[in-house]
Amino acid sequence: MFKSKANGIKKEVIRLERESVIPILKPKLIMTLSNLIQHSADRAEFVKFSKRVEYTIRAWYHLQFEDLMQLYSLFDPVYGAKKLQQQNLSPEEIDVLEQNFLIYLFQVMEKSNFKIVSNEEIDVATAGQYLLNLPITVDEAKIDKALLKKYFEEHPKDNLPDFVDKYVIFRRGIGIDRTTNFFFLEKIDIIIARLWTLLMKRTRLDKIFGKKLGRARKKVPRKDEDISADLHVERIRLEKMELSIRNLISKTTIQEPTFDRIIVVYRKKSEGREKERGINIKHFKNIPMADLEIVLPEKKNPGLTPMDWVTFIASALVGLVAVITSLEMPKADLWVIFAILSTVVGYCAKTYLTFEANLAAYQNLITQSMYEKQLDSGRGTLLHLCDDVIQQEVKEVIIAFFILMEQGKATAKELDQRCEDLLREEFGESCNFDVDDALAKLEKLKVISKDPTGKYASLGLTRANDIIGVTTEELVLKARQGSFQTE
Repeated sequence: MFKSKANGIKKEVIRLERESVIPILKPKLIMTLSNLIQHSADRAEFVKFSKRVEYTIRAWYHLQFEDLMQLYSLFDPVYGAKKLQQQNLSPEEIDVLEQNFLIYLFQVMEKSNFKIVSNEEIDVATAGQYLLNLPITVDEAKIDKALLKKYFEEHPKDNLPDFVDKYVIFRRGIGIDRTTNFFFLEKIDIIIARLWTLLMKRTRLDKIFGKKLGRARKKVPRKDEDISADLHVERIRLEKMELSIRNLISKTTIQEPTFDRIIVVYRKKSEGREKERGINIKHFKNIPMADLEIVLPEKKNPGLTPMDWVTFIASALVGLVAVITSLEMPKADLWVIFAILSTVVGYCAKTYLTFEANLAAYQNLITQSMYEKQLDSGRGTLLHLCDDVIQQEVKEVIIAFFILMEQGKATAKELDQRCEDLLREEFGESCNFDVDDALAKLEKLKVISKDPTGKYASLGLTRANDIIGVTTEELVLKARQGSFQTE
């Protein structure tokens, strides 16, 4: 994820790396591809091939997913403690099991095309404001730091965020969220902020207070061809709005890119003598990038920011000095004193009322995230992830085999491009097709061959179906149909 500007400073464009996830529903994919096949007999064979691929891949992952679910049952925040007591395990044995669970979990996350949010992505995502206008922080005293720290010490990764020892945020997919409203309070805040910035520049105080301490970021080098293939999404914010009477009194539409799916993993800190073993897994959808803080675990109750307190104190001091200066004059003008005091009190009241409005909006967002944006948690999230892995793997295999079957031999690079072209032309979707994973699965199924020049070719549909063979699911369905006919 990268940030750039277009057409001067008025447009803010976020450049997003294309993801490997295929966002097309499997039934639609199979139906569309089969309709592209000329002969009806081949269409039937292709549908059979697709089903056998899914049944086989599901069987491959069955034991791994079963182990994952069994391990999580020991670390479920609700029921896990009782099951651990029944197992009568030592603390050292439990430590090994929880690390094994994390290994399985991170493998499933990777297979589901989820990525860990990096520091750079956090900075870009939270560079502006959207609906959340309060600084939200995590109460670190309530979060365990040993579990994830140990995992990443044993399994180091590049470009990890600063908070990775406390919690991990995974993200997948990109969307767009638009909101239209009058935003009267927000527009007033922007006017005041711009006037304040102008005052700071005129008095040169910005050189003293305007310095920001930046953190050093390790940038991951990327190829030019990868950058040129990225997606570009415009971020429309109130902060970039042109000041005019029409804009101030009319409805305004703001736009923010969203993370289509967010998963947060963390453990609460132990309270008392008994060590906390529960591992929390939260699953969210359609989270605006600028409002990413709403998914943070164990959030502190928001309050007035240090800048708000500075504003209060500075306003009071300025008003006090102005009043004293007016009183020391030979002829003190009571109306001037009243005007000064009214301005100071009004500004302080406005700051407090703005905070109250933002707090109400924050509470509404939190409620919305709980009831509308939170998909599931714990076991439900894991079941969803396991199915996600299977669906993605099946779709990759079906698309790659279809291209080799219909368009002939191809190298891995040629196949990658052809698959991406197919997704764009037939479905209007752009993704970074994982050709290596697809070819590995096709080779494991033994339905493709590779010649000395490095080109891959598919077997015929009938031959491919014979090699995969009749699956258990097909036998069960056949037996069920037979029992229905007998009845």
